[in-house]
Amino acid sequence: MLRFIKDNLTTIAGIEIFPIISLLMFTAFFLGLFWWVFTANKNYIKEMGNYPLND
Repeated sequence: MLRFIKDNLTTIAGIEIFPIISLLMFTAFFLGLFWWVFTANKNYIKEMGNYPLND
């Protein structure tokens, strides 16, 4: 089954760029999230953490 998919994908010109693009997008998203977590206002984090508990 995988052989049929692999054979079809190898015939598409320029297909090798898509895994690279998706890896870069994945890395950029999580690096951005990592940066936001460490630079976010701590009071905002506490307020949002307590938000579901407030009436």
